[in-house]
Amino acid sequence: MKPTKLIRKMLKTVLDGCSKVGKTSLIMSLVSEEFPDEVPLRAEEITIPADVTPERVPTHIVDYSEAEQSDEQLYQEISKANVICIVYSVNNKKSIEKVTSHWIPLINDRTDKDSRVPLILVGNKSDLVEHSSMETILPIMNQYQDIETCVECSAKNLKNISELFYYAQKAVLHPTGPLYCPEQKELKPSCIKSLTRIFKVSDLDNDGILNDNELNFFQRTCFNTPLAPQALEDVKNVVRRNMADGVKDNGLSLKGFLFLHTLFIQRGRHETTWTVLRRFGYDDDLELTQEYLFPMIKMPPDCTTELNHNAYLFLQSVFDKHDKDRDCALSPDEVKDLFKVFPYMPWGPDVNHTVCTNEQGWITYQGYLSQWTLTTYLDVQRSLEYLGYLGYSIIYEQESQAAAITVTRNKRIDLQKKQTQRSVFRCNVLGGRGSGKSAFLQAFLGKNLQGQRRIREDHKSFYAISTTYVYGQEKYLLLHEVMPDFDFLSEADLACDVVCLVYDINNPGSFEYCAKVYKQYFIDSKTPCVVIAAKSDLHEVRQHHSLSPHEFCRKHKLHPPQPFTCSMAEAPNKDIYTRLTTMAMYPHSRLRCMCASNRCTYCLCQNLLKLELLRSIKAQLRRVLFNRFIRRISSSVLTGALSFLSCSGYANCKS
Repeated sequence: MKPTKLIRKMLKTVLDGCSKVGKTSLIMSLVSEEFPDEVPLRAEEITIPADVTPERVPTHIVDYSEAEQSDEQLYQEISKANVICIVYSVNNKKSIEKVTSHWIPLINDRTDKDSRVPLILVGNKSDLVEHSSMETILPIMNQYQDIETCVECSAKNLKNISELFYYAQKAVLHPTGPLYCPEQKELKPSCIKSLTRIFKVSDLDNDGILNDNELNFFQRTCFNTPLAPQALEDVKNVVRRNMADGVKDNGLSLKGFLFLHTLFIQRGRHETTWTVLRRFGYDDDLELTQEYLFPMIKMPPDCTTELNHNAYLFLQSVFDKHDKDRDCALSPDEVKDLFKVFPYMPWGPDVNHTVCTNEQGWITYQGYLSQWTLTTYLDVQRSLEYLGYLGYSIIYEQESQAAAITVTRNKRIDLQKKQTQRSVFRCNVLGGRGSGKSAFLQAFLGKNLQGQRRIREDHKSFYAISTTYVYGQEKYLLLHEVMPDFDFLSEADLACDVVCLVYDINNPGSFEYCAKVYKQYFIDSKTPCVVIAAKSDLHEVRQHHSLSPHEFCRKHKLHPPQPFTCSMAEAPNKDIYTRLTTMAMYPHSRLRCMCASNRCTYCLCQNLLKLELLRSIKAQLRRVLFNRFIRRISSSVLTGALSFLSCSGYANCKS
C-alpha cells in the first residue's frame, strides 16, 4: 500500500516584505525562468500545477504590493495563507530589521496563536553581495519558532528560486514545529507519544524490539519498499554509535527508534518522519484523523454488524502477543499493556461481568473475543476506532478497518429464506424488579449465586455475551437486561431476535409484569418468546394473574415456563441459553421440544432428516412412489375402459 500523504486541494503561499526587495521579480523569474526586463508593481496571482511540484500539491502564489493594496487586503491574504515568505534584500539592512520590527509582529497579530502559519525568510539579491546574511538571520530564527528556514536566492541569476517554493511547500506539508524543539534539541512530547504508539503497533511479537522482519515490514508499510540487509545493518550501526541501549538483541529498541527520527529531523529530513506519522493516521497536530479512526461504513436498516474472519485472526494475534504467561487469560497488567496504544482505557470494570473470566476474575480468550463482538454489534463506530488504535488496516494492509466489518443482510430476508448467516443473536431479558434477570445474565457466564453476590453495584453490567453451539455451529448469544419500565419500552428494548420473560415463582406478583409486556408488545410479533420461571429451587406460589403461567403459555401457544435457578455452589446449567440461540436462529420453526443438547429422539431425527444425502434419497423415493402410483392409476383406468366397451357391445360392432 502506498504511503499516506496529507491531502490538500490547494496550498496558498503569500510573499510579504518591504517594497523594492524583489518579491514580484521572484515570482516572474519562477514562471518565465528568466529575469524580467520590466517588473510591474505587483505580479498576478498564479497557480503552479500539482504535477510539477515535488509534493504533488497545487500551489497558489500571491504577491503583495504596498503601492497597490491596502492594509485590509494584506490582512485578508495573511489570514488565508498556508505559508508566508518574508522577503528581504541581503544588501539592505533596513529590510532585514523590518523582518522583526514589523512583519513578524504583524503576521502574529493576524493569526491564531494555536495554529501559527509557518514562515520562510527569503534573502533576495544575493548576486549583489559577496557575503551571506545568515549570521544576522540565525539569531532571528532562534528567537521565533514559527520560522521554518531561511533561503538566500537571486531573482536575476535564478539562484534557489525553485528551492524557495519547494521549502514553502515543505514547511506546510512537513512542518518541524509539531515534531521538534530546537532549543532543547529533542522531540516534542506529542511526537514521542505518537512514535511510541507506532513502535508498539509495529512490534508484532511485543518483545520491545523491532527485529529485522519487523523493521522490513515497517519500511514496506511506510515507504512501499523493503530495506536491503546491508542497509538494515547500517541503520543499526548508526544507532549503536550514538546510543548505548538503542540496539538490543540485534533489534531496534524504542529509544533507538526515537533517536533515528530525531536524527532525520536534525538533518532536515523531517518529511521522513511525517510520512511515517501520516501512514499511521496522524494529522498536522499529531492527532489521529477522523477519516482514519471512523471510516465510512454503510449500515442499512434492520441489519447488524459483525467482525469477519480476518478481524478475529487479527484480534487473536493481539491477544497472543500480550498474554505473556500463556494462561489464555489477560491479567490486569496485560490488559493495561494491550491498551497502551489507546489514548484512554476503553474497558471498565463492568467488562469482567459482561464476558467470561477465569477463577481469578481475569478475562479469558473467549471473553476477550466476546467483548469485541459485543462492541461491534452495539456500536460499530467504537469498534472501528479501537481497531484503528491497534493498527488493523496497517498490519493487514487494508484501505481502512472497515474491511474488518461484515454488515449482515436484512432480517426480513432471513425470515423469507428461512435461514441466516449471522453469528450474533440478541436476546432481550424482561421482567419485574427482583425477578432474577441479573442472575440469569451472570449464570450465562458460569457464575453461581455465590459468585454473583461478590459483584459491586457500580461494576454490574446490563449485558452478558458468550458462545453457544447450535447443531455444531458456534454462535454468540448476547443477553440484554431491560430495565422494568412498562410505561416506556424503546425500540432498542424491543429490537432483538428472541425475548426472555422472567418471573420469580416465589413472588405472587411477579408474573403479572411478564403477561402485560407480552400482550402489549409481543403478542403479534414474529419474535420468539420464552417464559423463564426463575428461582425454581424455591417454593412455587400462586400468581395473582388471572391465568397461571402454564395456562397463559398454553393459551398463547408458547413453550411451557422453563424452570431456572442459580445454586450457591454448582455452576449454572446452560441448556436454556442454547435453546434461546436455536430459537433466534430459526424463528420461523415451531420447535417441538426445548432440548438444549439437541440429542433427544426428536432432535436426532430432525438432524438426520436435514442431511443432504437423505434429502436426495427422499426425493428419489418420492419419484419412485409417484411413478408407481401413476402406473397403478393408468392400469385401473385402462381396465375400466375395456370393461365398459365390452358391456356396450362397441367392441363387437367394431370387429
